[in-house]
Amino acid sequence: MRTIFVIAVAFIMGAVAPAIAQSVPRGPIQSPILTIDSDRLFEESAFGQQTITEFEALGAALAAENRRIEEALLVDERELTDVRPTIDPAEFRALADIFDEKVQETRRAQDTKGRELNAELEERRVVFLNAAVPILEQLMRESGAAIVLEQRSVFISSTAVDITQMAIQRLDLVLDTSDFMPDVD
Repeated sequence: MRTIFVIAVAFIMGAVAPAIAQSVPRGPIQSPILTIDSDRLFEESAFGQQTITEFEALGAALAAENRRIEEALLVDERELTDVRPTIDPAEFRALADIFDEKVQETRRAQDTKGRELNAELEERRVVFLNAAVPILEQLMRESGAAIVLEQRSVFISSTAVDITQMAIQRLDLVLDTSDFMPDVD
């Protein structure tokens, strides 16, 4: 009985081993279709990590600025509330309108800063992806592929056709982030 079990396990392993070996690429991937995770490509590359770190710092600075402005506006609001009983209602209304306009103007200015920061981050991402195109084209040629699909738009695929990690490694070799980074004001 034990002999039959050993033979059965050996048979199963003999049938499974070639399938496992085929799913792990040993050399360049050979496939007409490749996939890539563009988010991971950006986030795990040296350029992407540097950009993310920089923009997290810029975002934190903007958030801190927003908190300081909010605190100052709260002080102004308290002062306005405190003087209300001591002044004429028409005079208070004029002061309240000025305060409201200040709040609205400040909100618009801070919202604009946030949108500009997000637009700059998106611009960096586009610049990065454009710089990645020659690397991806080279990987396509090496693999004999006709197309590279975004992994999120593929319902199911083998991980053997995912070139994200190879692309990250090659991009890190060719992109000098200090020369590649646009200035942020």
